[in-house]
Amino acid sequence: MKKNNRIKIVICIISLWISIFSISAQPPVIKAVMDSTHILIGHQTQIHLEVAANKNQPLQIPVITDTLINGVEVLAISKIDTTDLGNDRVQLKYHYLITSFDSALYLLPPFKAVVGTDTAYSESLALNVSTFPVDTVSKQFYDIKGVIQPKFVWADFLPWIIGIIWGLGLIALIAFIIYRLVNNKPIIPFKKEKPYIPPHTRAIQELDAVKIQKLWQMGKVKEYHSDITDILRKYIDEQFDIPALEMTSGEILDKVKGYSDIDSSYDNLKQILILADFVKFAKYNPLPDENELSLMNAYLFVNHTKKEELPAEETEKEGSSQ
Repeated sequence: MKKNNRIKIVICIISLWISIFSISAQPPVIKAVMDSTHILIGHQTQIHLEVAANKNQPLQIPVITDTLINGVEVLAISKIDTTDLGNDRVQLKYHYLITSFDSALYLLPPFKAVVGTDTAYSESLALNVSTFPVDTVSKQFYDIKGVIQPKFVWADFLPWIIGIIWGLGLIALIAFIIYRLVNNKPIIPFKKEKPYIPPHTRAIQELDAVKIQKLWQMGKVKEYHSDITDILRKYIDEQFDIPALEMTSGEILDKVKGYSDIDSSYDNLKQILILADFVKFAKYNPLPDENELSLMNAYLFVNHTKKEELPAEETEKEGSSQ
């Protein structure tokens, strides 16, 4: 009795081991299905590939790139969809989008999957690619025409021309601005011209301003005489074309001696320049009457030496009479 039990236990162990081995050594299974076995030229269809294999065994499937067979092109390959089947088995799904541009009946070779030493093949597939039906009896066909050269139309190039002109103008404007800035010149070169003021009129206006300021009355004697002499120097420069602004008082007096227009006012100018030099260089403090005399002589000098300008109408009349 005991011997029979031992035999039964050994048989059960062997059967269990065989069943386990057979489960773990199941070969791969591959299946291929096509959505449509008949398509028109240029149309598309899909091949669905399913592979079932053990989890822990390496699976090899031939890599397909852009051509399945000659005449059948692969447009896209989907990502792998993995499903757990239990019992250490998994299912892998592939989808191939294919097309053809030649009419024929294509016999697609079976797909294969290799797991270790086991190789599984799918069934072969057939793809029939047909052309569009053409009625060659009732319709006339013509050869392809050559390339026609279009006519030249300016309007087609107008946007390019305008763009080039705008671009050149912008480059010129930028170059002009850079040039003006580098040379310390204003960007806008055209300024409104100031109205012309005769030298004697401007000198009288500036002397009036000095008189209103009352500088010497406030103790600013040096500034008072400097302003008067600067006004007269500028007046002499503009009126007689003598560079008085760059000359000393003695040089100015020597220069104006030869001008007949200044003879009667020479003493007035001399009094102003000499007194101003005493104040500026010798720190002389003149009397109030002397301060007033310098301003009065400045008015006299300008009024006696000024040149009255004729109005534009009278100038034209004189020119026409001559």
